[in-house]
Amino acid sequence: SSGINAEYGKKKKKKNAGAKDEAAMKIVVKDNSDELCMQEYEDLCYTPIRVDTIDMDALVYTDSKILKEIQELRTQVISSRGLATRETKAGTRDIDLEEQAQALMGAAEEDEELFNNDIELDSKTYSWADKYKPRKPRFYNRVHTGYEWNKYNQTHYDQDNPPPKIVQGYKFNIFYTDLIDPSVTPEYKLTVFKDDKEFCLLRITSGPPYEDIAFKVLNKEWEYSNRYSFKSQFSQGIFQLWFQFKKYRYRR
Repeated sequence: SSGINAEYGKKKKKKNAGAKDEAAMKIVVKDNSDELCMQEYEDLCYTPIRVDTIDMDALVYTDSKILKEIQELRTQVISSRGLATRETKAGTRDIDLEEQAQALMGAAEEDEELFNNDIELDSKTYSWADKYKPRKPRFYNRVHTGYEWNKYNQTHYDQDNPPPKIVQGYKFNIFYTDLIDPSVTPEYKLTVFKDDKEFCLLRITSGPPYEDIAFKVLNKEWEYSNRYSFKSQFSQGIFQLWFQFKKYRYRR
């Protein structure tokens, strides 16, 4: 029994020693692999000739260095297009404000339609034009129409044969997302057209970088009571001007 164990122990030691020698050979081969490759490269005269970059005055580009340069160039481009970038962001905010304006006005009623046609104004030079690029504000407006059942219409029309619809009011929502001075409240002014007294020019003025904007509205007297939903306020980048026209009783 002891003889068998001794023989087994010798075989195990021999096997372990062989494994160690094989591992050592693998390490040597691995360590010499680069040298063998280079020797083969030189013996077979491969081209181009091997150059050691450590011994020469050359620029070495690493992935991290290339990425850094790309980021620097990208920053320069963004900076050079700073105004366009701000305008893009402003456009995005305007879309958000448009959704907010719709929520404030509620769903469009049957007698409400979009009123998004501004009119061209005469060119105007702004004192701040040399510092900021003038631009028109975006907007989201509605016009309210309906039947007016005054005494005359009640006499000459009925539900089956209604009178023509008339404009009864407007809801203006003008977006000023990038005012240089957000404390400046936009103002409006009405001017009757000389060649058409039925209409007037509604002009809305704010501050840089926004140009004036104008709309053609009916020349009628406004209801300024909260009871008729009159609103003239500037809050969270939205200037709201909502008004309805006064209704007059028909007199014979």
